Amino acid sequence: MDHKTFISYKWSEAQGLRDDIITALGDSAKYYKGETSDSPDLTDTSTENIKNTLKDMMYDTSVTIVILSPNMIKSKWIDWEIEYCLKDISRKDRTSHTNGLVGVIMKVDGNYDWFKKNGTNCHGNPTVSYEMDKVYKIISENHFNSDPALWHCDKCKTYDHLNGSYIAFIEEDEFIKNPRKYINNAYDKSENDAKGYKLKKQR
Repeated sequence: MDHKTFISYKWSEAQGLRDDIITALGDSAKYYKGETSDSPDLTDTSTENIKNTLKDMMYDTSVTIVILSPNMIKSKWIDWEIEYCLKDISRKDRTSHTNGLVGVIMKVDGNYDWFKKNGTNCHGNPTVSYEMDKVYKIISENHFNSDPALWHCDKCKTYDHLNGSYIAFIEEDEFIKNPRKYINNAYDKSENDAKGYKLKKQR
C-alpha cells in the first residue's frame, strides 16, 4: 500500500539524498508531498510564509522520512517539522493524525561512522549504537522507546532494530533498496495512535 510522504532534511547537505529517495519511490513518488528540485525558492520569504507552506505540504501526509545528516541540528526547520507531523492537527472538519516516522542515515565519505558505532553483545554478535548528540532531542527520545521494550535479546537488553523504536534508523543504502518496506513499517507503528511506544510529541 502506498502512503503520502514528506521528507524532512537539511537543504544545504542532503538535497542529493532527498532526490535519490524520491527516485527510489518509483511510481509511489506521486504520493510524495514535500519539496522537490522544482519547488519554489522560499529563501527570501518570511518565516511565517515558510511555515504555512510546509504545513500545507505536511498536513495530508501519513509518513515522514527524516534524513539524518551530520549538520542536521543546525537546521531551523527539522525539529519543528517533526513536532508538527507528530501532532493531531485539525483543519475545518478534518484531523491529521500522528505520522509514522523513519530516519534515513546519510552516508558520508562512503560510510556511516559519523553517526553509527558498532559493538558486540553478550553472545558475541554485532550491535550498533548511535551518536545521539548529532540529532534533535525529539528524534533521540523517539528511538529505543517501545513500551513494553521490544528486545532483540532480553539478556543483553539490545532493542529490536526495526520495531524497538518509533523512529527506526536505516542506512541510506538499505532504505534506497526497499523504501516501501520501511515506509510501511513506519505507517504501521502510527496506527492506533502509536500504541506500544512512549511517544514524545514536543521538542
